[in-house]
Amino acid sequence: MRLENRENNQTRQIKFTTDFTKHALGSVLVEFGDTKVITTASVEQGKPKWMDKEDPRGWLTAEYSLLPSSTSTRCQRERTKISGRTQEIQRLIGRSLRASVDLTKMPDLTITIDADVIQADGGTRTASICGGFVALSIAVKKLLKDGILAQNPIIEPVGAISAGIINGEVKLDLNYEEDSHAQVDSNVVLTQSGKIIEFQTTAEGEPYKYEQMIEIFDIAKKGIKEIIEKYPTLE
Repeated sequence: MRLENRENNQTRQIKFTTDFTKHALGSVLVEFGDTKVITTASVEQGKPKWMDKEDPRGWLTAEYSLLPSSTSTRCQRERTKISGRTQEIQRLIGRSLRASVDLTKMPDLTITIDADVIQADGGTRTASICGGFVALSIAVKKLLKDGILAQNPIIEPVGAISAGIINGEVKLDLNYEEDSHAQVDSNVVLTQSGKIIEFQTTAEGEPYKYEQMIEIFDIAKKGIKEIIEKYPTLE
């Protein structure tokens, strides 16, 4: 048994609290066990300057922050220069959520997903993607209701989960303790229909076998299906 008395193929307790903040068009507190992330969706007219003016697409981007008191040892605020880790996570969140939308159906709009980790216990990037999709869905519903969007740009939901191999066993949704001792560490992002957005799997020590990679993918696919079923925007 694991620390939370979970089976290897079980997620931690997952919870989405919507309308968590007042001003963002969409907001949610997402909790994966003791990992807690506030995700918000903000909307602006216009699109980035680097995009061609004739480009029919709008844009969706993401920013991620690990707040100072979110870990056992205080981390520094990234005020002027963000770390390579933060850049990597922001890009992952952004491209994962862009895969869920048709950008041509949100012309001349930029949606920014902000993910602020207030408590970290493993899986912050995957929790941010799940919470980010819920915040995005809330914002899109309001934009449609207000007539700012003529069509729903969401193609299908996306979800994400961590997995790994610990002492030779494949386990789902790793907390920090498990992640720090994993021989293989994975982050998986899929659409609701099972299409792959991200399947990043890294051996931290000895190489792993093909059969283990498939087992990791299958357990992650099961977990993501269960997570998407919990999305309050789909109820």
